[in-house]
Amino acid sequence: MTEDFVLSATRHWIEKAVIGLNLCPFARSVYVKNQVRIVVSTARHLDAFLDDLDRELDLLQNTPAEQIDTTLLVHPTLFPDFEVFNDFLNVVDDVVAEHELEGVIQVAPFHPLFQFDGTEADDITNATNRAPFPTLHLLREDSVERAIASDAGDAEAIVERNIQTLTDLGAEGWHTLMSKP
Repeated sequence: MTEDFVLSATRHWIEKAVIGLNLCPFARSVYVKNQVRIVVSTARHLDAFLDDLDRELDLLQNTPAEQIDTTLLVHPTLFPDFEVFNDFLNVVDDVVAEHELEGVIQVAPFHPLFQFDGTEADDITNATNRAPFPTLHLLREDSVERAIASDAGDAEAIVERNIQTLTDLGAEGWHTLMSKP
C-alpha cells in the first residue's frame, strides 16, 4: 500500500463523506484553503507512531492556524483491530496532556471499523467516525469553537443531523459513496 494510495483514499473520504455529506460543517472552509495537513505514518511500532504524534502536535502548536488549522495523522496498517485502536486513545490523551495541550488540541478518532458504545457493528450511524484507515484528527479547540459559533449550530444538532443523514443514506449508499469511481 503506497503513501499516494492512502492519501488519495483519505482525500476521497474527506471530499465525499466529510464534506459531501456535510458530516462536519466546518471542514469545507479549511480544506479548500489547504489548511488540512494529512500525514501518513509508516511507523512499524507504537513507539514510532507516538513519535509521529509528538511531532505533529508540536508542529500544530507552533504553526499559525492560517497555515495548518488541523492535522489528520493516518496509519494504514498499525491498528487493524478497532478495540486496540480505541484502547490506544487513552495513551493519545496522555500524550496531549504531556504536551500541555489539554484545552488547546482535541483528538477525534476515526477507524474503518469504528463502533460507538451501545451500537451494533453494522449500525450505519457508526459511519460518522469511519475512515478508510485508522486516523487521529488533531483539532485546534479555538478553531472548533469559532466554527460552531459562526455556524450558529451546536454540536448536538450536528450529531443528530449526521445520524439522520446516514440513516437516510443506508449501508448500501455509504458503500457506494466510499467506492472510488
